[in-house]
Parts: sequence; C-alpha cells; structure tokens
Amino acid sequence: MRHLYVHIPFCVRRCSYCDFSIAVRKRIPAREYVDAVLGELTLLRAADPGPTALGSLEAGLDTIYLGGGTPSLLPAEALGALLAAIRNSQSVIRNSVEVTLEANPEDVTPDRAVAWRASGINRVSLGAQSFDDGVLRWMHRSHDAARIGDAVRTLRAAGIDNISLDLIFALPGELRRDWSRDLDLACSLLPAHLSLYGLTVEDRTPLARWISRGATSAPDDDRYADEYLFAHTRLAAQGYRFYEVSNACRDGFHSRHNSAYWSGRAYLGLGPAAHSYDGRARRWNIAAWEAYARAIAAGRSPVASEEILTPAQRELERLYLALRTAAGLRLTARYRQLPPITAWAARGWVEIRDGRLACTPEGWLRLDALVRDLTDAGATV
Repeated sequence: MRHLYVHIPFCVRRCSYCDFSIAVRKRIPAREYVDAVLGELTLLRAADPGPTALGSLEAGLDTIYLGGGTPSLLPAEALGALLAAIRNSQSVIRNSVEVTLEANPEDVTPDRAVAWRASGINRVSLGAQSFDDGVLRWMHRSHDAARIGDAVRTLRAAGIDNISLDLIFALPGELRRDWSRDLDLACSLLPAHLSLYGLTVEDRTPLARWISRGATSAPDDDRYADEYLFAHTRLAAQGYRFYEVSNACRDGFHSRHNSAYWSGRAYLGLGPAAHSYDGRARRWNIAAWEAYARAIAAGRSPVASEEILTPAQRELERLYLALRTAAGLRLTARYRQLPPITAWAARGWVEIRDGRLACTPEGWLRLDALVRDLTDAGATV
C-alpha cells in the first residue's frame, strides 16, 4: 500500500457538469476536516496494526494525491499540518514521493504556492477547463482565463514545475468554443502534463436540467470524436505523448499516482467518499461531509460499503484498465488470432507491438466496445 488518496470535498460552488461528492461551503471547516481525516487514519491503524495492506504504509508512500472537491480551498497551514501528520506516521520518509494537489487557478497566490512547496507538494493539477471566459461562466467556474497563466507562473516561481492542466472538450456547439485555440493557449504555458475530459451529462446536475428543458444541447458524439482526435495531433506536434486515454505528458512527467490506479495497484483513501482497494476488495467511505465527521467523532468506521471482487471481475477490470494505457495489454500467442482482435486491427483501432495489444486513438474512442467484444469472445488474457 504505497499510494494514498485524500478527498477534500469543499467547493465554493458546484460546476454545471459536476456530480462529484462535494460540500459547498462559505466557511471551510479546516481544523475539523484535518482532525477527522487524521482520526480516520488512527481508527484504521487501531483496527489493522499488523503487517497487512494498511500496515505496509509504514514502509513509506510513493504517492499522495489531494483531490476533491477543491483541495486548494483548504488553508495552506491546514494542508501542511495534514501532510506533516501523514509523513510523521511513517517510519520511512521518501524524498521522492509524488505529492499532488488539485487546485483552482484563483486559489494560487504567491504566499500559498510557497507554503504548498514547503509542505512537500511538488505537483499541482490546475482545473483550467477552458481559456474562453464565456465558457468558464457557463461552466460555473470561479476563475477567468487570465488567472490560468497567472497561476502557472506563480507556481513556477515557488519552485513547483510539475504542473498539469485539465481541459474539457466536446462542449455544446452553441457555445462556439474554439478547441484549437484552447489547446494552443494551454501548450503556450508549457505544462508538464495535460488531462483532457469529454463533457458528460450526469443526473441531478445543472447541465442535465438545462438539457431537459432545452436550454442547451446534449454533447454530440461526432464533435467528441473530432475534438479528441484533433487533440492527439495537436499535442503530439508540441511534444506531448498520450500515455493513457485522457492524459498526455512530456517525457518523465506522467502521473505516478493515477498510473498506480491503471496498473491495479493497492491504494488507501481517506476522507468523505474516498475509495480504497487492496487488490481483492474495494471499499468506500460515507459521502456526506457531516455524516463522515460524525462517524469519526464517535469512534466509528466511516466505511459505507465494501465490494469483494470475484476473479472474473478482477480480470475484467485488469483488461479494461490495461487497454486504457498506451502500454496496453500483454498478449499470449493463443489470443493474437481472436476474431475481435484481428477485426479491430484491420480497422486500425488496435495494434500489436512487442507482444502487447494497444489501442490507437481511434480505438480509445471505442474502448468499451472493444472490452465487450473481447469478453464475449471468452478472452481471459
């Protein structure tokens, strides 16, 4: 267990497309939050003190990921206290640990950036989403386009060079968003990493309500495909390589934390709605912040539920996660001639390289169908 995710749920508003587990607050209960998360860690250690998956945290972490929500809303001193307590709980401290903070551009100030770096944060994922102010307002984002560049420059001045930018594509046509311009402006900032997410419509979001009453159009599949493939071409020309279906980076700057998820490694999640996985079972915490905090204060486990994966489920998950990555899936000779693989290769949607099956960008657009075809053909690679 060398990978830790900490969910910080607080936001100043809910974005139009968001269905994440968040808590919209004018006042951020920083001290209560830090105490609750550290209380959860104490409960876990008391319940599992031996050399098990949790106990192996004592060997040191490779990655810590502070996600949300909007983790950058937590005061810098609270983030520092949280990270210091996590580090002090380990017998081995690794200077090379990757510590990622998700941040909104408007939260990045010189003082905060310096404090973040001093606390051990060495990677920041900025929720840029677009460089079009009209689009940002439609998304209910709290920043304007100018803040994105300001944030990148401020982080670099503080010594944080490993910066990722999030962008959303396949927006409704009536917004007249210029995807090419957004990609060019993102690349001009020279981020180490880019994450690109196609717009999806989730139930009980403002976007779903807008679509239901005809105020905006639903995402278009053709626009999704065109913009996704265009991003591959444009980013490759700028020196970025897609190492996963939604993520591109310059050499040496892949997300080590997220790569652990895609390779099926164990991870521990702390905080409301956080998920954990030990290679056999997946569990998740109570989602609501207040209910989570009450459980910890009462000395009760905050785990809401647990799922023990069957061998077939683990194999399906391994298949899907491997095909999400550029490295692809290792193939033995008996599977190379499976009808789905030969048919997909003929269409240019997959390639076999060095004994591994990997999707092309066109294949990534059809990933769910490929996994279904392989499963229906009885592949247990």
